[in-house]
Amino acid sequence: MDWKQRTGEELAPELVEKYQLGNTEAKLFSLRGINTDEKLNFWFNATEEDLADPSLMHDLDKAVARINDAIDKGEKITIYGDYDADGITATSIMMETLAILGADVHFFIPNRFRDGYGPNMAAYEKIVADGTNLIITVDNGITGVEEVAYAKSKGVDTIITDHHKIQEDVPDSYAIVHCDFSGQDYPFDDYCGAGVAYTICRQLMQDPMPELLELAMIGTIGDMVKVSGEGHIIVKRGLQQLNQTERPGLRALIKNSGLNFGQINETDIGFNIAPRLNAVGRLADASLAVELLLSEDEEEAQEIADRVEKLNDERKELTVEVYQNCLEQIKAKGWQSKGTLVIYNPEFHEGVLGLVANKVAEQVHKPTIVLTKNDDGIVKGSGRSIAGFNLFDALDPLKKDLFLKFGGHDFACGLSMEESKIEALRKALEDSYHGVHEQIVKPYDMELPFEELTIDLIDKINQVGPFGMDNPQPIFCISQPQISGCFYMGKEKNHIKVTVTKGNGKLEVVGFNKKYLTKVLLPYIDQMFIQLGKNTFRNQVKLQGIMEGMIFAAPKLAVPAPVVDLRQEKYVMGFADRYMLFDKKNKFAAMNNFDLDETKITLASEYDEDEDEDGEVVVLLDAPHNQNELDFALSNNFEQLYLRFLMDQLPVKNIPDNNAFESVLRYVYSHPGLSAEDYRQVGPFLNLDYNSILFILRVLFELNFVEMKQGKIVGVKNPAKVPLTASKYYNGISSQLSFIKQLRQMPSSQLLMYVNKQLKQH
Repeated sequence: MDWKQRTGEELAPELVEKYQLGNTEAKLFSLRGINTDEKLNFWFNATEEDLADPSLMHDLDKAVARINDAIDKGEKITIYGDYDADGITATSIMMETLAILGADVHFFIPNRFRDGYGPNMAAYEKIVADGTNLIITVDNGITGVEEVAYAKSKGVDTIITDHHKIQEDVPDSYAIVHCDFSGQDYPFDDYCGAGVAYTICRQLMQDPMPELLELAMIGTIGDMVKVSGEGHIIVKRGLQQLNQTERPGLRALIKNSGLNFGQINETDIGFNIAPRLNAVGRLADASLAVELLLSEDEEEAQEIADRVEKLNDERKELTVEVYQNCLEQIKAKGWQSKGTLVIYNPEFHEGVLGLVANKVAEQVHKPTIVLTKNDDGIVKGSGRSIAGFNLFDALDPLKKDLFLKFGGHDFACGLSMEESKIEALRKALEDSYHGVHEQIVKPYDMELPFEELTIDLIDKINQVGPFGMDNPQPIFCISQPQISGCFYMGKEKNHIKVTVTKGNGKLEVVGFNKKYLTKVLLPYIDQMFIQLGKNTFRNQVKLQGIMEGMIFAAPKLAVPAPVVDLRQEKYVMGFADRYMLFDKKNKFAAMNNFDLDETKITLASEYDEDEDEDGEVVVLLDAPHNQNELDFALSNNFEQLYLRFLMDQLPVKNIPDNNAFESVLRYVYSHPGLSAEDYRQVGPFLNLDYNSILFILRVLFELNFVEMKQGKIVGVKNPAKVPLTASKYYNGISSQLSFIKQLRQMPSSQLLMYVNKQLKQH
């Protein structure tokens, strides 16, 4: 990751004075381009009264006229929503408003498992058959060409209200109210579904309807749309409304979330409220969440909120369970070396596939699709990608041949398919992936002002909020931090807390899921990037930093050691001039897994030092195959050398024992005609991972115990009895394994003595 400081035009002194800004908040406003009197006045003082005229949005007046006509005639209206937090809040906004106006209004939320996402023909047929005269979609509908045509053929009008990407073919609906419709005059183009619904309701009621803002705010944060422009008003005023809400459903939800009224912020919505609403649609029928938000009875609301809480707990457990199963499959089936992953288990819960695909992609740095099978025998899945690989573009050409349904965007997708085509998908995705690596550039705001570190600083920073999409939480840099007081927290000790000192200032900083930051690595941190927050413990409130990233550099020692042994550390810090590889097959993994710049990676056999220079800071990143390769690398001139040996290209980590060879051979004889790929499924039965099976098969091939006939593996009749050590491949890998194990396990003093001796000889 490459960290880059934001830049911006400094605020005029008269503006700093007018709005009573301190140095930090003034700097943050300037970095976000909020640097004029007009912009600052909007940021501090705009309310729902300042929102644009709803009539400017495409077809909005036409839609409102049709809705009013339906109300006047007593026609049955059905709101067609969606099962995520945005769709749930949008449905609730529209239901509440039309009920106030006396409409005969009902709602339908698609069931994730039965109906799928968005327009569904069977659902439209049922809605029409039930006597609906007007369908109003919220947070969906822009792709419902066939469904809308069907409704129209039955004399039922449809009003589309949506914010998703407009396709080439649009529905022939009565009206399309869309915040990003081409050519319209509405000044804000990034509302969520709830924001569009709220805009319609403002016009229906001829009132700003502030009581709906808390719902629109939850949809806005849950769907991760802009919190600038009108999004700023929605979120800011929505949070104010929520912190004093009288809605029984929200009050019960807040209580179960453990939040405190008056202190709820956008982070609480994103991590506590929206996930609970989403959990209902992931595991059950999201109509329950709409009932919660519309409930007017405290006892009923609490009962529903308790059911929601159980679903959210179940969602967390299922996510962990499916995630662990995915990691186990990767290991057992030998997919560590693949560029992409398609992971299938018919027992996976469909509701958590997207969450798990995201976790796996982040963990293993590979585009990942996670699949399961529903009760109808259809395989459904979600995919997530990594920076630099457009998953949608890779899969879109395959949709006619492989998928029943497919949709998504650059880094995420959803699909359904037949089980028989999973292998074809796995191969096609892998073939489309040629190894990509894109250095991620992440911005930070400014150096942390240690002289201003009081609890009041958080309140000053929050003036620049609420934070979210296109107005990110400020990130501060601490250059050359002095770190002390390190200890590890959490059940698995995977979180770290340190004390950072600079000048006369001191700050506790927490790093979540940063177990890799050992005490050995801490002195190498040259810059630390943090967010600031409050930590409340035993009624004491103090400032706390949250680690967002680091830049490492070699420690500034008076006499730097020429060779540093870091074999026990798994994290690569990225500060070296050069990362030396002994095997070119490790190059992509070095770039992708360790986020290294491709220009800094060199093969040992191609390393070209400049004799006139003092040399470079070099890391031996992977393991040499033998001592000759190591000695050749040590013949170069280095300023400083770091020993890591983190990777290798060995087919196995340990030589399988004789019993494993016998088990595989027996299986070949009893199950002739399997392909090498088929043995991925055999591993669990033999209690062997796929890489071990491949190693064993290769040795058995060489020794003529098995053979390949038309791509199928069969046993050789009456093979000659020879020992395993007659295999050159067996002996070669055994020798490499022995050398690399010795290299990795040798006492540090012994290894350093050897390396320093070799370096001095040159």
